[in-house]
Amino acid sequence: MFKDHAKIINAISAAGEVTGRKKLQKIIFIAKKLSFPFQEKFSFHFYGPYSEELTLRIEELCNMGYLSEVREKKAGYYQYCYSITDPGMDFLTMHELDMPALGDCLLDMNAQNARFLELVSTVLYFDALERDEVVEKIATLKSKQKYTHEEIDQAYAYIDQLKEKAKVN
Repeated sequence: MFKDHAKIINAISAAGEVTGRKKLQKIIFIAKKLSFPFQEKFSFHFYGPYSEELTLRIEELCNMGYLSEVREKKAGYYQYCYSITDPGMDFLTMHELDMPALGDCLLDMNAQNARFLELVSTVLYFDALERDEVVEKIATLKSKQKYTHEEIDQAYAYIDQLKEKAKVN
C-alpha cells in the first residue's frame, strides 16, 4: 500500500513542484503510459484521463503531512501547488524505488503547460487506435480546446521524445 504512496511522493519530488491538479493527473498518467510502475486506474473525463485513486492518494499524502498543497487564487479560480515536505523526504528514504529515468521525464513534463499535457495524455489514452481515429476523437471530445493538426503532430513527437528518455537510463 505505502509503496504506491511513495511512488507519488517520489514523482512530485522529482518534478520539484507541480502546479495544478489537472497537470498532476496528466503527468502521472503519461508516466504510467511510459511504463513507469504507477498503479492508479484512469478513465476518460472532461479534461482527459483522470484517476479518482490518484486524487484520494494525494489527499491522503497531504493529510499525513508528506506533501504540501498550497491553494493560490488566480483570475477567478484557485490553483493548487504540490511539493514534498521534510516528513515526505523521510518517508521516501524508507522505500526503495528503482525508477532512474523518471526524474528526467517528469522535469520535462512539468515544464509543459497543462493544455499541451491534456492533449498528450488524450493521445496516449487512445493509443490503441489508428492515428486518424485519435485525431477524430480529439476533434470530437476536445472540440472546445481547438487543437490544431500541428499541435497533434507536436504531441506525437513529444511522446516519442519521452519514450526515448524513459528508456535511456
